[in-house]
Amino acid sequence: MKTVWISVVCLCLTGSLFAQSANYHLVKKTTIGGEGGWDYLLADPQGSRLYVSHGTQVEVLDLKSHEKVGVITPTPGIHGIAVVPGTSIGYTTNGRPNTATMFDTKTFKANKEIPTGKKPDAIMYDAFSKRVFIFNNEGNSATVLDATTGNVAGTVELGGAPEAAVSDDHGTIFVNLEDKNEVAVFDAKSLAVKHHWKLGKGEEPTGLAFDKPHHRLFSTCNKVMVVMDSQLGKVLAEVPTGSGTDGAVFDTSTGSAISSNGEGTLTVVKEVKPGKFEAVQTVTTLRGARTITIDPTSHHIFVTTAEFGPAPAATTENPRPRPSVKPGTFMVLEYATK
Repeated sequence: MKTVWISVVCLCLTGSLFAQSANYHLVKKTTIGGEGGWDYLLADPQGSRLYVSHGTQVEVLDLKSHEKVGVITPTPGIHGIAVVPGTSIGYTTNGRPNTATMFDTKTFKANKEIPTGKKPDAIMYDAFSKRVFIFNNEGNSATVLDATTGNVAGTVELGGAPEAAVSDDHGTIFVNLEDKNEVAVFDAKSLAVKHHWKLGKGEEPTGLAFDKPHHRLFSTCNKVMVVMDSQLGKVLAEVPTGSGTDGAVFDTSTGSAISSNGEGTLTVVKEVKPGKFEAVQTVTTLRGARTITIDPTSHHIFVTTAEFGPAPAATTENPRPRPSVKPGTFMVLEYATK
């Protein structure tokens, strides 16, 4: 009887955890200023830094105050940023010259430029292999670096255009293939590709988040978040999101996967009961806030955007021009649940 009673209590507690809703809200808005577009940003709690791609440089902010503490240049066509924990080494991906920049996280000085594949975009550090993986969107490949030296250790031929990637911390890397509507799976040390998993109804996957303890991947696709079993490659759910979906993070404190949507929202997805995933909150941000990062220590979420003016007139070369960005309005928005 005692064993049965304990089991019932555990089930009730588990059910209450599944039923919890999210309550993300804006806690800080900071205007950085300057001009130019943006892509990835990275929260580094160990260094208490927020690295933000912006035009041809990286804006370095204090993670808590948002005070600007430095700039990393030159990084033409900057996309992503990664730092190596326990060192003063960081990297950027530079889409225009097809290079990566190795920089010092204390001085913010660039000290090495490394050739990559075509259009290096997403980047990540993998603690298991102690390597940095640079995902070449137009090169259909990943350039692999020794994290401490910046020397090229190899190349992964992925068979499609890679976007964001995650590691299971045990030697396996997962990466979205935007043009194939797949997740590619490869070994972090041998660099052998092991699987190509279809994303069901998901199209043009970009952001990728990971619930490691429960072996679940969350791929943000065109207006849908696809939940996948990371051990079997099985699609578990397809949850509608806002439009213009790009980035994704997983918040271990709330058990939520969060997508950042260019329309000006965050979609918060949770497993509301075993095997059932739903959007439990839509958070209003601002138009253009499509990329996202999370501080794994404070669990605060950061997005970047700017104010927009009217779009220029359409031309034959550019039939669908984007709205113009108002100079001096580039900003960081920070969200939390408390």
